[in-house]
Amino acid sequence: MLFRALLAFIALPGIFAGLIPTLITLNDQYRGSGSWPGIVLLFCGIVILIWCVRDFLVTGLGTLAPWDPPKNLVIIGLYRYSRNPMYVGIIMVIGGWALCVGSLFLAMYGLLLASAFYFRVVFGEELILARKFGEQWTDYIKKVPRWLPLSPGSIGKSERRPR
Repeated sequence: MLFRALLAFIALPGIFAGLIPTLITLNDQYRGSGSWPGIVLLFCGIVILIWCVRDFLVTGLGTLAPWDPPKNLVIIGLYRYSRNPMYVGIIMVIGGWALCVGSLFLAMYGLLLASAFYFRVVFGEELILARKFGEQWTDYIKKVPRWLPLSPGSIGKSERRPR
């Protein structure tokens, strides 16, 4: 199971937050000098990703990959505060990297990817999770926001329910 989780990590965040940003950065002739605060954002994003992969493996008994999803609904760790911390972590990695290297193209890639994540979650994953986990999912989305707990009062309030 650990091998499958590692393979999924390399295949998904590894490509979208590693390989593609590397290619963009290497080919961005307009890169600026960058700024060091991006390192903090990059590091935090990596920690979030590793934490979420661990929770999927240990609690969910699966991986982050659609071809080997968790068997249990993961509602521990960072999933107590956000229904999608892994996507948030990927965007943090890309945003941090864009700041570190001063790449507008990499920042634009991050925005495009964030939009794709939004549509994937709202029109795909949430519907699948609602069917798979039923009432447990319904109770969870009432308590945990989709993306970020922007304030202590936002925990417990969520966006619209999936159809």
